[in-house]
Amino acid sequence: MVISPTPRQPAETAKQGSSQQAAYELQRLLALMARLRDPKEGCPWDREQTHETIAPYAIEEAYEVLDAIQKQDWNAFPDELGDLLLQVVYQAQLAQEEGQFDFATVARMITEKMIRRHPHVVFGADVLEDQTVTDSPKPKQDIPGQWEMLKEQERRRNAGQKNGRGAAVPGALAGVPPALPALLRASKLAARAARVGFDWPDISGVVAKVHEEIEEFSVELKAGNCERMQDELGDVLFSIASLARRLKLDPEACLRQACDKFTRRFEGVEAVLAEQGLSMSDQSVEVLDDIWKSVKKLEAENKK
Repeated sequence: MVISPTPRQPAETAKQGSSQQAAYELQRLLALMARLRDPKEGCPWDREQTHETIAPYAIEEAYEVLDAIQKQDWNAFPDELGDLLLQVVYQAQLAQEEGQFDFATVARMITEKMIRRHPHVVFGADVLEDQTVTDSPKPKQDIPGQWEMLKEQERRRNAGQKNGRGAAVPGALAGVPPALPALLRASKLAARAARVGFDWPDISGVVAKVHEEIEEFSVELKAGNCERMQDELGDVLFSIASLARRLKLDPEACLRQACDKFTRRFEGVEAVLAEQGLSMSDQSVEVLDDIWKSVKKLEAENKK
């Protein structure tokens, strides 16, 4: 008796087709980058680039991805994600040319890291490769706390491998990149410090600290010492970032929202003046403030 093979379900076939298409397109991208970097027939500009010269583009592209998300511009979104992916492929190609690692290493390392940091998830053979697949249920845990615990274990293990046995245990703030946007870095530093008990017991202590830092800045403002003003104003911003963290708010997102609001209202003032044939530079501060308040009031009414 001949047993016919079980036909694939449409969803399974579509999933496999999508995966194959993704692998094909990624291979094309890798081949394209290798060609751009070809010493003889590549692009002169691309051949000249180094890890350092293209690094700023990764930051720029990441912000353009964020901008597309905030605008919900789903047509531009895949294009912006592609620009960001190109930066990963570019850096991996440079590293491969130097004999350090390749793109496959990058993909393997992030996959293995995510497996380690998700012990509460049962993965299949398509993720675990040659590792044993288990169907046994895993205990539910405090996932955010578990994630940070696993990250801390990895930091300690990596520090030991880098510095040898008996090396000093990395401090609580180790691993927070100095190149992060300052508000985001401040929030992460405060969060790391809080994990080891360096934090106010309740929100009122954080608010009081903000007021304290503002008062200290006011003293230096009156004294007119620019260097001291910069130092104290930095403390004000750091304390505000800490306050945002305690409120479970992203300080960068808060400031971006404020920037968007300012832009929207400023353009509203410009529009009012343009309708009257007036120039902003010719108006007094009092006139501009009155128009600003009217724009703000109209905006609030339109939200109702």
